[in-house]
Amino acid sequence: MVNEAVADTGRSVAMVEGLPGIVADWSSDQRAFKRVPWHKAMMWIFLLSDTFIFTCFLTSYMTVRMSTTVPWPNPSEVFALTIAGHHIPLILIAIMTFILISSSGTMAMAVRFGYQQNKRMTALLLIITALFGVSFVGMQAFEWTKLIEEGVRPWGNPMGAPQFGAAFFMITGFHGFHVSVGVIFLIITAVKVLRGSFDIGRPGFMTGRKGNYEFVETMGLYWHFVDLVWVFIFAFFYLW
Repeated sequence: MVNEAVADTGRSVAMVEGLPGIVADWSSDQRAFKRVPWHKAMMWIFLLSDTFIFTCFLTSYMTVRMSTTVPWPNPSEVFALTIAGHHIPLILIAIMTFILISSSGTMAMAVRFGYQQNKRMTALLLIITALFGVSFVGMQAFEWTKLIEEGVRPWGNPMGAPQFGAAFFMITGFHGFHVSVGVIFLIITAVKVLRGSFDIGRPGFMTGRKGNYEFVETMGLYWHFVDLVWVFIFAFFYLW
């Protein structure tokens, strides 16, 4: 059945009911994504697909851990550091988590100042967020180096279940790759903000509509997602 609706022009527009109507509606960007920038809509779709990937990784990790007959290494011992003669469990992981959560705060403030078109503060906060990300990746590289020196490999683990190495390097490596990519894009966005590309609508890579800093918000969506994923990794891999 076809109904008629009045459009903004005053002319009647045919509206199809049922599944064909849903397909027709979502096929039109003017209806499904009206006044929504494409890069923001595509970012949400990308994050949805990435959510499925991380969910598969964590589900596989939990399945392997619960089904293995070999004792699983104790994370409090594996990821402990000796500082000033004191054996402190998970101290490095706690610092990494604090840094990444703090970066969500600076990213949120960058989005706020971006919509206020405050170029200086927006760029400064984007750079601070990127520095947080660099420090996180650096600490993760130190963590990887330490475990590799202790004999942990993707195909083996001298401290217990051999699946530990594969799960650790796969999950933390994939997340670390996301953080590294985010750092690169944060720096690019900060440079474009300082150059005034968003103010004049200069054509180019990652440039939005003239006078609109909406791409900063799109970067914020990605960065907050990366931080949220780390919370789940921290809970299931390091605390469990």
